[in-house]
Amino acid sequence: MPARRHHASTATVTAEAGADPREPLPLLRKELGTGDRGLSGREAARRLAVYGPNQVRRREKRSLARLLTAQLAHPLALLLWGAGALAFIAGMAVLGWAILAVILINAGFALLQEHQAERAVEALAAYLPERARVIRDGRRQAVDASALVPGDLIVLEEGDKIPADGRLTDGALEVDLSMLTGESAPVERAAAPAEAGAPLLSEPNLVFSGTTCVGGAAQAIVFATGGHTELGRIAALSQRMPRRESPLETQVRKVAWLIAAVAVGMGVVFLLLGALVGLPLTDALMFAIGLLVANVPEGLLPTITLALAVGVRVLARQGAVVKRLSAVETLGSTNVICTDKTGTLTQNRMRLQTHWTPRTGAVTDAPVPAELAQAMTECTTVSYGESGELQGDPTEIALVEGGGPGLPARLAARDERRRAVFRFDARLRLMSTVVQHDDHLAVYVKGAPESVLARVADADRDAVMAVVGELARRGLRVLAVAVRDLPPGAGVPERRDDAETGLRLLGLVGLYDPPRPQVAGAVDRCHGAGLRVHIVTGDNGATAAAVAAEVGIGVPRLRVVAESERIHDHELDELLTGDAEIVFARSSPETKLKVADALRAHGQVVAMTGDGANDAPALHQAHIGVAMGRSGTDVAREAATMVLTDDNFATIVTAIESGRRVYDNVRKFILYIFAHAVPEVVPFLVFALSGGLIPLPLTVLQILAIDLGTETLPALALGREPAEPGIMDRPPRPSSQGVISRDMLIRAWGYLGLVSAALVMSVFFYVLWRAGWQPGDATGAGSALHHAYLTATTATFAGLVTCQVGTAMAARTDHASLREVGLTTNPLLLAGIAFELLFAAALIYLPPLQGLFGTAALPPDVLAIIAVFPVIVWGTDELRRRHRRRRAAPAPRAA
Repeated sequence: MPARRHHASTATVTAEAGADPREPLPLLRKELGTGDRGLSGREAARRLAVYGPNQVRRREKRSLARLLTAQLAHPLALLLWGAGALAFIAGMAVLGWAILAVILINAGFALLQEHQAERAVEALAAYLPERARVIRDGRRQAVDASALVPGDLIVLEEGDKIPADGRLTDGALEVDLSMLTGESAPVERAAAPAEAGAPLLSEPNLVFSGTTCVGGAAQAIVFATGGHTELGRIAALSQRMPRRESPLETQVRKVAWLIAAVAVGMGVVFLLLGALVGLPLTDALMFAIGLLVANVPEGLLPTITLALAVGVRVLARQGAVVKRLSAVETLGSTNVICTDKTGTLTQNRMRLQTHWTPRTGAVTDAPVPAELAQAMTECTTVSYGESGELQGDPTEIALVEGGGPGLPARLAARDERRRAVFRFDARLRLMSTVVQHDDHLAVYVKGAPESVLARVADADRDAVMAVVGELARRGLRVLAVAVRDLPPGAGVPERRDDAETGLRLLGLVGLYDPPRPQVAGAVDRCHGAGLRVHIVTGDNGATAAAVAAEVGIGVPRLRVVAESERIHDHELDELLTGDAEIVFARSSPETKLKVADALRAHGQVVAMTGDGANDAPALHQAHIGVAMGRSGTDVAREAATMVLTDDNFATIVTAIESGRRVYDNVRKFILYIFAHAVPEVVPFLVFALSGGLIPLPLTVLQILAIDLGTETLPALALGREPAEPGIMDRPPRPSSQGVISRDMLIRAWGYLGLVSAALVMSVFFYVLWRAGWQPGDATGAGSALHHAYLTATTATFAGLVTCQVGTAMAARTDHASLREVGLTTNPLLLAGIAFELLFAAALIYLPPLQGLFGTAALPPDVLAIIAVFPVIVWGTDELRRRHRRRRAAPAPRAA
């Protein structure tokens, strides 16, 4: 009975194809309409139309109501709610409705920004489409995983992410099911009969979508895709995890609450002061409203989110797909890169350059002897792809190509004779195959010379290792190839320990993989930026050191750890805290993890590259795990924070530079927004502290027009600012440094803000005094000075807008001068400035807007005064920066 009940539940899971995966294999093949040749291309297309794409909807879209509520309850929005309430209490309904309109407009703008940010991140999936190997029309080919259908025959190998639920038909695998079962240890799956009564996830011949293959090779028939898989069922039942803010957003939210607290505190204090000096209640409430509105930097959080998303999208176009927004921020503080050698520093285009055999005893470039050539071919898994090109590991491709002519026939004979494969083991640094030769079996082994020699029965190891050292010093990757003939009638060894013993050395091969041309320049930029580069490789130390010297790694000096697996923690700590760059040779994935742990323990921010399934723990442990998009396994790409679509070391350096640029740009527009708080608050303080003797120099509606109308586009444009000159000539910022620092606030409020406040107040008093105003004179509607007062507040408004232009130009650079940056290098900012000037002109000169915002046309002399404000604001900051550059410049060396 239990088995019958389980059969019913399984049938539900596989209802889409009408097949039970636990049935005998011939019956399952018949029900799914497939065979050893797989489906035909036409049949696969028909089934795709019926069953739909093989995709699991893992993430719900957040509801519009929830998003809108989050924006309306933001601390900065709460300040505006308070200001609107005060406006209605004071009987200023028009102002109250205007503030409410601003809240809604700002929320809508924030929703638009967040939507664009989400789209930018979601679009990254197009850069890394998941692929699956499938047999269709009798040929092995690669297709998008989303195009798999029930009945497809898929090929699975070590490092693959399993793309659909399937029943194994051939081979065996070790599978990590932790995402479905929570068990961390891999489990074995093999082509075998079903176990009666076993739970579906424990069935020994089934594999499931989303899990990963950590060992072995097999074929499987797909019986469920998309939402009908186990993963799809769980995803449908599970609740969506809430989106986590990045550290940058968390910091800014804290600052937003600080701003809110300061604004409310100032409002309460000055309300009391206003009452003490006899300020009328309406004026006191107007002051409180102005203070609250002036302190709100509208659009700050969504602008940051969009800037990070744009940075991620730019990086993707440059070859680095970043999977988390917050990683862009982390990239800017990276100070150590731990890189693989093969394929990352080098071109991964191996060529067999030379060889050595015990028979000749000499290194030669002559054609490879027949026995060694056959062994090199037998101990590989490369094959021909759809386009007729060899596919597989570049080292193995070099071996089969170096074996001489007649490659297609040699590969066909290899596959026909093969009886077993013991795949490459990163710990053993060996791979072996078992091959049928007439009346006996032969074991072919290739791997690191030390590992092979340890299993050779009779060889002069010292002499062989001397040859290995000679080849390695020439920058060649050295492999040893050996054979063992089993006695006639002996069976296939079940364990690799039984196979890889009693070997006979056939020879050594020297492979050359030239460095990528961009790497030397990228390493030089790393050194200029204060980054240290270590090589963590499974290759020979001398070979890796030769490559390091060729690309410039080893400044000021290079240390080579020949057997890095044996290094103790205290030795590792001493090495990593020294001034040398290090080659960790003969390393395993565990070595990478140890290095990442040690660097983190010493407070370093580390980027670690990896491509194998076993590299996943190290990629998780590093601050920035970097996987290879071309040569890397699905497991490594899943574990990584960043994936290189071109497998190029230079792209890592480009990503670090982009991380610095994005972080700098976030600071630039925060500086720009904060700098305007002072000139917006000062007019209300002057009004309150004078007890109303000085009329209000700026109206609340004019502040709203500045914050929402003229400020927004330049702030967004600063998020697109090109990298500042010298961005890679300064050391990495400390990871503990906040995006809003003391120096930034001093610059925003103490320099740019105070200068702008002094300028706008001076033009306000200039217009009033020119009209004969004295403190305490009436300026209300109907008074003789009312028009002069309107002109004065308009001059304050226009002066603030022009000060914004100067602030935007000053904020473009934190270190360099504007001449170095270039006036026209950010056309978006120039467009934003043009818009804000046109917007301000419309408010000042169009009669309908004049009545709404309380503005008046400005006379030529006032326009001439405020026209120089941008130069004064920018010039003051330029002088400050020049003084800082001179102080920071190194003293000239003595002769």
